[in-house]
Amino acid sequence: MSSNDETPLKPVVAFENVVKTFGARHVLNQQTFTVNPGELFVVIGPSGTGKSVTLKLISGLLRPTSGTVRVLGEDLSAVTPNQLAALRRKIGFLFQGGAMLGWKTLAENIALPLVEHSSFPTSEIYQRVNDVLREVGLDHAGDLFPSEVSGGMLKRAAFARAIIENPEILLFDEPTSGLDPVMAFTIDALIHRINQTHHAACIVVTHDMAGALRYADRIAFLKEGRFLIVGTPDEIRQSTLPEIKAFLNPEQSEVVYG
Repeated sequence: MSSNDETPLKPVVAFENVVKTFGARHVLNQQTFTVNPGELFVVIGPSGTGKSVTLKLISGLLRPTSGTVRVLGEDLSAVTPNQLAALRRKIGFLFQGGAMLGWKTLAENIALPLVEHSSFPTSEIYQRVNDVLREVGLDHAGDLFPSEVSGGMLKRAAFARAIIENPEILLFDEPTSGLDPVMAFTIDALIHRINQTHHAACIVVTHDMAGALRYADRIAFLKEGRFLIVGTPDEIRQSTLPEIKAFLNPEQSEVVYG
């Protein structure tokens, strides 16, 4: 994200005192934050602290128990189902497992959003599919099925599907989970490049502090439903909070998560 304009940016995502409970369990507790257009915003923290729930609230898959979630200026608790469906077409979501249909080729999986939501002719849809396959380095893999490719290729195919409608917001749920270090670095670099070339706000949920420090504009550390700190990579590196130090140097940490 970069802008020399001194005019304040209107957030693409804004949480205002958001609480999310499941029964007696508080997953998010009075959470307030914003994400700006084109920003690469990373949410990090221990398992079970509400990171994935945050993404589901942004995408409208969940509703807050109280508080307000605004996406592209719209209060998600006040929109109609048709308005929510229209908003979701401006959001790309890369699920942790890829969520590809096994009986369709990678190209057919990637084409699905345009097949379902556009009136483009088939030739134009598959030209766009070829374009995004090239962007993620899968130029010659479109005819393969999900069972025929590696985990890294599957992640990149899911990435291609997430960007095919040129969304204004991209959500990533543990994009490097289960990948070897080389492929994890490749996915991190791809997120950064797509953020720069597509100018979409990217919100990434991850456990990978090293990756977050490489590419994030801001990092938010979530614990027990609240952000302990939101800052630039340099501010995170300089933090004296024990929880942050544990993620930066786990072998030297005395913090133990249950």
